[in-house]
Amino acid sequence: PPQGSLLYLDALGAAFPRALALRGTALLHWSPGCPSAPAGWPLPTLYCTPAAAGALPSRAAALRLQLLFALRQRALHVLEAGLAAELHDALLALRTEWPQLAQELALGRLSPQHGLPEGVRDQLQALLTPDAARAAELRAECAHGFEGIVLRLWPQLEVVVVRTAHGVERLYLDSLCQADCQGLPFYCPFYRAAGALLGINLWPVEPAPRFLLCPDWAFCEFLPCLASKEPRTVLLDELWEGREYGLVVTAHPGEYRCCVVLGACLPQLHAPISPSHPPCPCRCRTGEVLKVTGFHKQCPMVEPVRRESQTLSVRGESIPEEQFCQSLCRTLRMWPGARLIDYVCVESSLLGDSSGPSAPHYEVFMELQGLRDLSEGQRYKLDQCLQEDFPIYKSFRFKGSIGPLRLHLVRPGTFTQLREALGSPVPMPRVLHKEQLLQLIQGSVIS
Repeated sequence: PPQGSLLYLDALGAAFPRALALRGTALLHWSPGCPSAPAGWPLPTLYCTPAAAGALPSRAAALRLQLLFALRQRALHVLEAGLAAELHDALLALRTEWPQLAQELALGRLSPQHGLPEGVRDQLQALLTPDAARAAELRAECAHGFEGIVLRLWPQLEVVVVRTAHGVERLYLDSLCQADCQGLPFYCPFYRAAGALLGINLWPVEPAPRFLLCPDWAFCEFLPCLASKEPRTVLLDELWEGREYGLVVTAHPGEYRCCVVLGACLPQLHAPISPSHPPCPCRCRTGEVLKVTGFHKQCPMVEPVRRESQTLSVRGESIPEEQFCQSLCRTLRMWPGARLIDYVCVESSLLGDSSGPSAPHYEVFMELQGLRDLSEGQRYKLDQCLQEDFPIYKSFRFKGSIGPLRLHLVRPGTFTQLREALGSPVPMPRVLHKEQLLQLIQGSVIS
């Protein structure tokens, strides 16, 4: 709804007075075949990046071109990305391709690249002019390293806006805050689920995002997480602060992309949820779990805490993604010099015969910086941490019902390719459920 964009722009402008300057915002967001801004509507006077760049079929080409046009504009006030991973990957391209980017700035000419159709290339080429001074500045700053590079390249930058920055997506933000984006605040303005805009963060300067659920944007119901075997949904005015709820969204057919999980289509308002009812195209569980953190003018403020579809479970043990990530980060501290770039998990049932005759287990694929290999003892540390953090997992491991976790290292750039293979700009999955994606990640294992 346009109200979301208006509220976002009002909050942004109030907190950062120069944020709405003419063409003072650069956008890093892949929207294949559909040029649009994360703000929810086209704002041609706000953005300095051409819409055609984000609509390319190739994610890597789209982010690289948007980065190039952002580099042309030294007087940026806002750097905006649709997803935290998009900002991460665009700045990774800066680290690896800055000499070529500087040359393109200096010559005012795009280099031929994979994923850039000739017609679009000509259209974007017409917008470029040679800028030797800016190219020289880019070379000088990159030659000094990449710590704090964003603020050095754009000294007037006030804020980094990221549409999705909650949950395990914060893995990328934490990495950026410690290196490329040092000294900059982050603002996550929107909460979306099942393709619908449901909430807005009206407090840009607060470090932890809180989303105000707006009652007339979509019809939402909530399933108490500690409910009985036949839970009944509650409405906005029945929520309690501090409690967690599963999110149920009702939308007009075809308006939003509803994601039905666990066969849980909902037959009628306030009715028990049962998988026995026929599929309903309008009312469904999104798989999102929210925590009510407070109220603003009687409207609830929520914090997304987990995605049910990203829970690990081979024997009903149910390890949520954010708690698995905490165990993984605790393990990392036992590997001196290691820095986590990215990771993904697979349940052994997806592996089929390739998993061997062992009991059901998890397989974890990681990209690390600072370590080229891990000993068997180091790999076992993750399984050990999971046993310490989850008694039910430890019980299954002791009985042999769950086999030992297997950990694999993958080559650099693997997760950038994985996000390209997802085919659309969605938050990074932490548990893979598709064989195609599994084959891609297995083909990149180096240890």
